[in-house]
Amino acid sequence: MLPADLASTVARALAEDLGSGDLSAALIPAQRQLQAHIISREAGILCGQPYVNECLRQVDPNITIHWLHSEGSIIEAQQELCRLEGPAAALLTAERTALNFLQTLSGTATLTRRYVEALSGTPTQLLDTRKTLPGLRMAQKYAVRIGGGRNHRLGLFDGILIKENHIAAIGSITKAIARARALAPVLCKIEVEVETLEQLEEVLAVGVDLILLDNFSIEQLQQAVRRVAGTIPLEASGNVRLETIRTIAETGVDFISVGSLTRNLQSLDLSLRYL
Repeated sequence: MLPADLASTVARALAEDLGSGDLSAALIPAQRQLQAHIISREAGILCGQPYVNECLRQVDPNITIHWLHSEGSIIEAQQELCRLEGPAAALLTAERTALNFLQTLSGTATLTRRYVEALSGTPTQLLDTRKTLPGLRMAQKYAVRIGGGRNHRLGLFDGILIKENHIAAIGSITKAIARARALAPVLCKIEVEVETLEQLEEVLAVGVDLILLDNFSIEQLQQAVRRVAGTIPLEASGNVRLETIRTIAETGVDFISVGSLTRNLQSLDLSLRYL
């Protein structure tokens, strides 16, 4: 599913770039037409086509685009990704915003795919987090899905995650869980973050929908998996890297959440060139 805020996200990005108008594009005669294409400078996962399409539509519906590769496909360096044609001024106006979306989301999807591939052969699923670029959360979470990952919470509104600061403010894990059950909307899942095996025991005594094991060592993760024995899904998080994620998965945890999917962003190198 495409993010519900796609059109408004694109509109905000265009407004940020355009302001009162594109002064440079105003130099170009209105009747001038141009053809262009977008090419890749490096390999990766192509993601962001709906955002590019919407960007072009909002700037000038007379711009046409023909994609040569599908969303989510593997692309190689120096591949032609699409061809565009339309009014020259409009193409120049839309160019940077469209590329920003395509490069950013392709970068997110590409990194996600690398983590997913590192988990290949294990039942563990990759989750994202709320550590996203401000204003681009739904877009980045869309890119995570395209890359093969799974979305955790979209925001604070669609699930309860009791973390160390909530526990400190309420007084104990047991009190926090009891309060969550009293206040939670129907069907709202409750997850609790634990930092020690002792805290894990406290959670198990009352039960929740999901347990987050924060910064556990490999030995602690193994102990937690044996103790829980499949009765409650376990999520591992904290300092997860490409080099370590498979070892973490092999402990038997159900999920691994990785904030760097959307936080430590490296855009894919793409370029728009006129023909």
